[in-house]
Amino acid sequence: MDFDGIQRFVHEYRGLFYLVTIAWTFLEGESFVLAAGAVAATGVIDPIILTLCAWLGSFAGDQCWFFLGRRFGPLVLRRYPSWRHGIDMVHRWLERWGTVFILTFRFIYGIRNFSAVAIGLSELPALRFMILNFIAAGVWAVCFVTAGYLFEHTFADLLDGPTRYVLLGIFLLVVVIFIIVTRARSRRAKGLAVLPTEHR
Repeated sequence: MDFDGIQRFVHEYRGLFYLVTIAWTFLEGESFVLAAGAVAATGVIDPIILTLCAWLGSFAGDQCWFFLGRRFGPLVLRRYPSWRHGIDMVHRWLERWGTVFILTFRFIYGIRNFSAVAIGLSELPALRFMILNFIAAGVWAVCFVTAGYLFEHTFADLLDGPTRYVLLGIFLLVVVIFIIVTRARSRRAKGLAVLPTEHR
């Protein structure tokens, strides 16, 4: 759905638009959220509520794919063994990049849902994925809504009104990600430091 389509939909079904946002971002939704962010800049819809709905939909979608992978993944792999290569590739990325991969895979077009299923097939604790997925969904929603909003507004316009809180949210989320990644690297470095030399 493009900019004009979203505008028409909002004017005709304003009360349903936020529910559509949740449903759309449950599956994918990058272009939809960008266009919706641009519409929000015209004042037709609230950018804060839009961001929260995109956050919820993205979070719920990847949680669903994760648990489907954990519950039914082995059965699906037995039925479609050719998928094993893709699953193994995601597991290698997860092993190499860990937290960073979970926080960023939804930004890579075309692998979001597949990655969540593959992570569900890994040994990653469900609680850890849920926490990181919640953070990543927030970053994703804020980034795409803001990008769409910026497309319609000048930077000076952003200094007034509710959008300043969106920008503050971006800053806080970036700080949180930085802290998480820094601590993860520190723990990994300490773990390597205690290994015997022959095992390094």
